[in-house]
Amino acid sequence: MRIDSIRAALAALAFLALAAPIASTADAQTPKPKCADCGVIQSMRYVEEKGQGSGVGAVTGGVVGGVVGHQFGSGRGNTAATIVGVGAGAYAGHQVEKEVKKKKYWSVSVRMDDGTVRNLTYGERPPANEGERVKLLDGGRRMALVAN
Repeated sequence: MRIDSIRAALAALAFLALAAPIASTADAQTPKPKCADCGVIQSMRYVEEKGQGSGVGAVTGGVVGGVVGHQFGSGRGNTAATIVGVGAGAYAGHQVEKEVKKKKYWSVSVRMDDGTVRNLTYGERPPANEGERVKLLDGGRRMALVAN
């Protein structure tokens, strides 16, 4: 009777030994649910694009500079001061217009879980760094860190 108990125990152990790898293999093959809006930040950089002058700043600056320059001197000196004021005002107005129209933003490239790459721009620095996993919210207008 003792031999039968030992045989039964060995048979049970053999069954468990064979069944255990099958169960773990089945668990490993179960696909994890995918996040359609998740990915990893590939690159992130701050960009400053120079503004373009349209001429409005130069014209406005030239008029103001001419009026100011006309206030100095008399005769030929007054004419020279007016001309210098127009030139300096036009240059200053052009530079001010370019500075006002300068574009500053963050350019972010995210490799999505499906393999595609999304290139996004943000006015403020995003709350993540290169290599971190993120979820895009509101169609990519915002992003949030995701735990691995």
